[in-house]
Amino acid sequence: MKRLAIIGSTGSIGQNTLKVVQHLPGRFEVFALAAHSSVTVLAEQIAAFSPQVVALMEAGRLDDLVRHCRERGVRLPEILTAEAGLRAIASAPEVEVVVSGAVGAAGLLPTLAAVEAGKTVALANKESMVLAGELLRKTASRTGARIIPIDSEHSAIDQCLRSGKPDEVRRLILTASGGPFRDTPKDQLPHVTPEDALNHPTWRMGRRITIDSATLMNKGLEVIEARWLFDIPDTRVDIIVHPQSIVHSMVEFTDGSVIAQLGTTDMRQPIQYALTWPERVESSVPGIDWTTAGKLEFMPPDKEKFPCVELAYRAIRQGGTAPAVLNAADEVAVQAFLERRIAFTDIPRLIRDSLDAHEAAPAVTFENVMAADAWARRFVSGKVAHARMTKS
Repeated sequence: MKRLAIIGSTGSIGQNTLKVVQHLPGRFEVFALAAHSSVTVLAEQIAAFSPQVVALMEAGRLDDLVRHCRERGVRLPEILTAEAGLRAIASAPEVEVVVSGAVGAAGLLPTLAAVEAGKTVALANKESMVLAGELLRKTASRTGARIIPIDSEHSAIDQCLRSGKPDEVRRLILTASGGPFRDTPKDQLPHVTPEDALNHPTWRMGRRITIDSATLMNKGLEVIEARWLFDIPDTRVDIIVHPQSIVHSMVEFTDGSVIAQLGTTDMRQPIQYALTWPERVESSVPGIDWTTAGKLEFMPPDKEKFPCVELAYRAIRQGGTAPAVLNAADEVAVQAFLERRIAFTDIPRLIRDSLDAHEAAPAVTFENVMAADAWARRFVSGKVAHARMTKS
C-alpha cells in the first residue's frame, strides 16, 4: 500500500486524486493532506480519509479548521502551518508518493522538498518545472526521485515515450484545444470579458489556467515543462491545435512513426496513471465511444493572434530565470484581467515588457528563482497601477 501526501487537496487535482483513491481501495493510504485556506472542504476530507498529518498554508484559518473538525466529531490529526508545514509533509519519511497539486508558484517549495527527499512526485503543478526545471531535474538525478506528470498533455507524452528509446525520438507534439477564442477575429480580442475567457469549450479548470488556455500561454508553459521533464530541446517540442481534445499529445519517432495517447477529458485518468505507475489498473473513467467521436481536426496555432506562445519559446531560449519571470508576469497579468483592471490583450504585452526588462541569471538555487519571481510580480504590478493612474 502506497502512502500519499496530497498538496493542494481541496483543489481540482486534489479532489480528483481522492476520487482515484476511493476507486482503488487497499492500494493507497492518505498519510497527509495540505491546503491553502479552504478549511470546510479540508475538514470533510479529514473526516473521510483520516490523514495522520495536515498542513494549512494560511495559519490564520487554523482555529476555523479545528472548529469544523470538532463540529463533525472528527479526530484531529497533527496540524502544521505555513511553508514549513508544506515542506514537512512533502519530505516526511512515511510518504512514498507526493501529489503536487498546488496552484501557481507556491507549489515549487513542496515539490522541491519532495524531490530533495527522493520521493516519487506526481506533478500537476506545472509552475514548478517552468520556474526551476533545471534545478528539479539535477536534484532528482542526485536523489533518485522520480517525477511523473499529471498534466494531461505531459502524461500522454510520458505514456507514448514507453514505445521507444530516448535516442529514437524526433519530436514531441503537444495538443491544444485552442481555447474559447480559437475562431474569434483578432480585432475583437481587446474587448473580450473575463466571463468570455473563462468559458472553456472542453475542460473545467481553475481560473488562472483557464485564462492561460484562452491566451495559449498554457501551451507555452507546457513547452518549457516538457523541455525539462523529458530532457529534450525546445526546438523539438511542437504545438498543434486539436479542438476535440481527444488526442492528448503525440510523440514522433525517427522512423516517422507517431504514437498518440487518446482518451476522454477526465483528469482522473492521468492522476491514476501517475499513482499506479508502472502498472495500469482498471479505471472508473469511461472509454471513448468511437461511434460518436466524430472527426478529429488538427491545425497550427495562430501565433500572431496568440503571442504568448512565442513569448514562452523566447523565455526558454533566454534560459536561467527568464521562465520564472514569464510565469510570474503572466500570473499577475491574468489576475489583473480577471479583476477588470487590464484588457485581455494587455496580458502578452505585460509579459513581453517583463522579459525585455529582465536580465536573466542562472536558475541554480531556489532563492534566485524566487527573487526573479518576486521582481516580475513587482514590475507587472507597477505597470498595471501606472496604467490605471494614467487612465484616471
